[in-house]
Amino acid sequence: MLFPEITPSQKRKNFRDQLKTGKLLQFPGSWSPLVSMAIEKEGFDGVYISGSVLSNDLGYPDIGLTSLTEVAQRGRQISRTTKLPTIIDIDTGFGEPMSATRTVQEMIEMGLAGCHIEDQINPKRCGHLDGKGLVSKEDMVRKVAAAAQGKKLDENFLLIARTDARAVEGLDKAIDRAKAYIDAGADCIFTEALESEKEFETFRKAVKVPLLANMTEFGKGRLYSYNELSNLGYNIVIYPVTTFRLAMGATVKGLSEIKAQGTQESLLNHMQHRKDLYTLTRYEEYNSFDSNIFNFSIKK
Repeated sequence: MLFPEITPSQKRKNFRDQLKTGKLLQFPGSWSPLVSMAIEKEGFDGVYISGSVLSNDLGYPDIGLTSLTEVAQRGRQISRTTKLPTIIDIDTGFGEPMSATRTVQEMIEMGLAGCHIEDQINPKRCGHLDGKGLVSKEDMVRKVAAAAQGKKLDENFLLIARTDARAVEGLDKAIDRAKAYIDAGADCIFTEALESEKEFETFRKAVKVPLLANMTEFGKGRLYSYNELSNLGYNIVIYPVTTFRLAMGATVKGLSEIKAQGTQESLLNHMQHRKDLYTLTRYEEYNSFDSNIFNFSIKK
């Protein structure tokens, strides 16, 4: 009850089995353990934890200010409440190659099912912004190879290499980098900020491992539907900031309404009802469990 009745290693195996089916897997972003529970309840395939959202939730811009400890601990909290596999963003790996090895090991020990590591330089930035800088292909290959060493704790852990080269060096160089990262040990490729359906199609034809598509709002390209991405042959789609943006949009509007009207009365229909929250958090199950802890009498 406190934890799903499934081990992290089983989540990782299940994830690998899901990938083998060829079905496009949907991973909405979660920024809270409760959101992960809602994602599972709605029937999605997995949970995604965005580095951008973790930074923003702490009040920072997405420029690599979070630490390994912050990300690992928050990753555990967000992933532990669901039986679904969880992918986490580890930015540039929190250091040089040896640090990437340790980072992967930490994520495995924290119960994550996969992570992605990117080829930007620090300070990094959102993948859909201009002005990004990349490390050399050779440096990133070393980092991916080191990260792959960390998988010895569990080979089912999915190591995803993200490349931001499309916006910096062009599509051909992005494909070249992706192939080099696969040779270094990446299980899956996440190519950021593709700008057309043709580019998605070209990348799919060139790269033979599973591919991850990022459907973030307000980005470089349009938002593709599930059927479109499935027909293009992609394997995982993430919606990294969607739930966070929905929550923050509603929160700011609500605060403005309270400030203007002096009451939240008009907002009630926009809120999750208490009974729905209690259902999601399994209030009755906890109550039943607690009532049965002390259900006997003690003779004097």
